[in-house]
Amino acid sequence: MNKLKTIVKVLDEKLANDITVIDMSIDSPICDYFVIASASNERLLLALKDHIEEACDKEGYFVKNIEGRKNSKWILMDYGDIIVHLFDTEERKNYGIEKLWSDKPVISIEDIL
Repeated sequence: MNKLKTIVKVLDEKLANDITVIDMSIDSPICDYFVIASASNERLLLALKDHIEEACDKEGYFVKNIEGRKNSKWILMDYGDIIVHLFDTEERKNYGIEKLWSDKPVISIEDIL
């Protein structure tokens, strides 16, 4: 299973909201994909982070860095070619990452799963 599929599958199975995958490969020297998802509460936000990290570790994909931990409303997980953004629902609206990158292609999660 590839890294992107592993991440999206975990988010889907663990009840993340509004999962969005943005293809950044054409214009970004930093990463190939942004994966953005929301959680309805802090406990779910932290659980999503833990489940992604566990599933990726099991597949041999190791996180390079994680920003935001307890009491955070935004967790960023850097997997090199994939950046995962986990947001509290309201915080996601405040930052509007999808609007910022609205000119980039969005990949359907059904195509990934």
